[in-house]
Amino acid sequence: MTDHVPTDKIRYPIEELPAAGEAIQIAPGILWMRLPLPMALDHVNVYALEDEDGWTIIDTGLNTPILRDLWRVLLDGPLSAKPVRRVLVTHYHPDHVGLAGWFQSELKAELWITRTSWLFARMLQLDEQVHPVSEVVEFWRRAGMPAQMIEKRRSERPFNFADAVAPLPVGFRRLIEGESIRLADRCWRIHMGHGHAPEHATLWSEDDHLIIGGDQFLPRISPNVGVYPTEPEADPLKGWLNSCRAFSGLATEDRLVLPGHNRPFYGLPFRLRQLIENHTASLDRLVEFLRAPRVVTDCFVVLFRRPISDGEYGLAMGEALANLNHLLAQGRVTRSLRENGAWVWQAV
Repeated sequence: MTDHVPTDKIRYPIEELPAAGEAIQIAPGILWMRLPLPMALDHVNVYALEDEDGWTIIDTGLNTPILRDLWRVLLDGPLSAKPVRRVLVTHYHPDHVGLAGWFQSELKAELWITRTSWLFARMLQLDEQVHPVSEVVEFWRRAGMPAQMIEKRRSERPFNFADAVAPLPVGFRRLIEGESIRLADRCWRIHMGHGHAPEHATLWSEDDHLIIGGDQFLPRISPNVGVYPTEPEADPLKGWLNSCRAFSGLATEDRLVLPGHNRPFYGLPFRLRQLIENHTASLDRLVEFLRAPRVVTDCFVVLFRRPISDGEYGLAMGEALANLNHLLAQGRVTRSLRENGAWVWQAV
């Protein structure tokens, strides 16, 4: 979801964007590259950190022939002086972990990742489905997905993690909350965020004012915070809001954030406040909307304020349910089961 961000609150020190197969130097020993994505969010940022023995790649993009070819261009171009020694993945989502296994198998790079991200990625990569399993269909029904859409989707091959993520070899180096690692002649402190993804690693330089933020800190869009069939009763929004508040105690105006999408930016203290306020306001609007009983999919109109396409439907449904589960945990709404199997939600 794109947010309205005042231009005087968020500042972008680098106007140009890296062209395909090229890199922009952010700071000594740190390069910024952009890889295309075949979706509404049409790119992901990746970074290369230089040490004496070689490069550390931060995030990788999807496992597609186009991106593998683009990485070969980068490896033969701006990264050609040294080998890739390791890949550090901020979180397990396909656009960030997709080619980590390729770097491991093809270039013998070491994988640095949180234990939760590695376990999720490896589990999902091995779980290939020809048709949606019954638990997923039940999840859709509970959310109020229209019956015609359910029937159409249950006969189709769903998105599989393996469609976009290369096989992950056994073995990784675990990233741990609060530990320090040394990359690009800097000491980086690791702090974990939650909500968008469990154990999302962010890196805070202790030698200058850089932050590698992944999707935890984005300047223009709100990261998806969703509930999915794997954990339908989860309250990820609580983890997201708690993380934003915790990071607010660390953020300063002089920190340059290197995000997973959009451009590097200054203004993290304001952005964290805005993310908290936006979610709080959305929750209040939703409670008002639920003065009348609604199903999950009814809530799209008040949360997103625009039509939701088929391609966005699953993410929108997960995000709406995250808001409702959070309100349920707070005691602000109740839910009951309709005869057709859908949860009906209503404000207390």
